[in-house]
Amino acid sequence: MSQPVQVEVEGRRLKLSNLDKTFYPSVGFTKGAVIDYYTRIAPALVPHMAGRPLTLKRYPDGVEGQHFYEKNCPSHRPEWFRTVAVWSGQNKADISYCVVDDLPSLVWVANMASLELHTSLARAEDVHQPTMLVFDLDPGPPATIKECCDVGLKVRDLFAELKLECFAKTSGSKGLQVYVPLNTKTSYEATKPLALAVAQELERKYPKLVLSNMKKELRTGKIFVDWSQNDDHKTTVCVYSLRARERPTVSAPVSWDEVEAYHKGRRKDLSFTADQVLKRFEKDGDLFAPVLKLKQRLPSFG
Repeated sequence: MSQPVQVEVEGRRLKLSNLDKTFYPSVGFTKGAVIDYYTRIAPALVPHMAGRPLTLKRYPDGVEGQHFYEKNCPSHRPEWFRTVAVWSGQNKADISYCVVDDLPSLVWVANMASLELHTSLARAEDVHQPTMLVFDLDPGPPATIKECCDVGLKVRDLFAELKLECFAKTSGSKGLQVYVPLNTKTSYEATKPLALAVAQELERKYPKLVLSNMKKELRTGKIFVDWSQNDDHKTTVCVYSLRARERPTVSAPVSWDEVEAYHKGRRKDLSFTADQVLKRFEKDGDLFAPVLKLKQRLPSFG
């Protein structure tokens, strides 16, 4: 195993370890490649993470090894690393979450073998005010991401009737996720019931395709529209995060044109690896940028 390397990132000293350790064995993608990806995608990724409580999903021995979620920021973090205390009703105690506001923090988190980055839908200054509403479209085999695209387009059209814009990203795993930017004063008491109402309305209209019930035994051949992510104790995989799959796939923003093309068979693939995402960002910029700033108010619904 390689010796630790001392680096300076934007004025911060960091020690990086085990850079030649293979994290994705099927393609030989190393820990060093993981850190390199996160460093290069940082201009797009960091704005989406900044100010948000972060749950780490760590894979010390790569995607084929054991993994664990870590909500409390590791105690051996650098003294400059930002954390935020968030009260946990379940634990009856504060959880000290990591917050990634800059490149040095992101590199440190990547060096902790946190392949996946799961962020809150709210910012640390008001953890009860989500800045977005989210749907995770989860296919029950034999349904695939193709059927997810069908449902994603239906979600988009439903919100268009409400005069609201949506944005799509791949989960980086099997499904598709749809985000409705808000960036206005709201609460989970408003967003969660609305998300459920949308899921139920889609299920009513398309009962053979859509499911709003979480029971896994009901999901065969259907798309579960997971509305439950809209909750203060839940996190969602951050846009541009790697996923712990066989290949280093990424939760990547996609245009609605791409979603429609894949659904109609005009596009062969809607899965993107780290290298592909870097090229897409270089060419198209951050397709998810509007999620950060677009201000939209929720209507009363149902």
